[in-house]
Amino acid sequence: MMRASVLLLLATFLPVLWACNGDQTAGNADAPGMTRETPPPTPAKVEHPEPSKRAGNFENLVADYESKDRVIWQKPGIVIALLGDLKGKTVADIGAGTGYFTFRMVPLADKVIGVDIDPRFISFMDSVKVRLPEQYRNRFESRLAKPDNPMLTPEEADAVIIVNTYGYIVNRVKYLRTLARGMTTGAELLIIDFKKNNLPVGPDDVFKVALSQVEQELGAAGFEVARVDNETLDYQYIVLANKK
Repeated sequence: MMRASVLLLLATFLPVLWACNGDQTAGNADAPGMTRETPPPTPAKVEHPEPSKRAGNFENLVADYESKDRVIWQKPGIVIALLGDLKGKTVADIGAGTGYFTFRMVPLADKVIGVDIDPRFISFMDSVKVRLPEQYRNRFESRLAKPDNPMLTPEEADAVIIVNTYGYIVNRVKYLRTLARGMTTGAELLIIDFKKNNLPVGPDDVFKVALSQVEQELGAAGFEVARVDNETLDYQYIVLANKK
């Protein structure tokens, strides 16, 4: 079953990798803009398991994270484009899971670190790595982290993304301060998470954090909020901040 899941994931992002071979901007082709798009059709309910439930069937978790509907509402090309040109940069994907964003960034950056606290996802990403085109294998690294520490070395990352994970972090201000130590001065932090509305996708409300609270916590941790977007994604908000 693991092999089938890996092959499914490869079928999703390998065309992106090959399209970017020789054109490092190809992954951004579907949008740099922050304009509102026509709302997509409502997908089926996608459950994002709580941390306490991550011991469940791993194949079901993979299927949830790699759902074919996710590309409709998650709009990964738009999200990645917000980071601008990643050439020459190291990017950390916190809560990487199956590598949904991680592997889409591999063709665009010098190095991408897929960070997760679940050893099963680390093994999964490593199993994908060996099937990557040879020129991309050395650009990817998986890293097992701790719930309170992303395990980045000092000033290691030039950009960090946290997608669908922020609401599961405990003591977020403290975590953000620890994360900042692993980022270069001026490095970008992109947070994307679910709005506190009744949505057809996403976690229970207890794991949703209000946009205003995210901004407050970033400020308390020493980050400067550069952009807030509550419109581009139908179910999620976007916050782009910088390490001072």
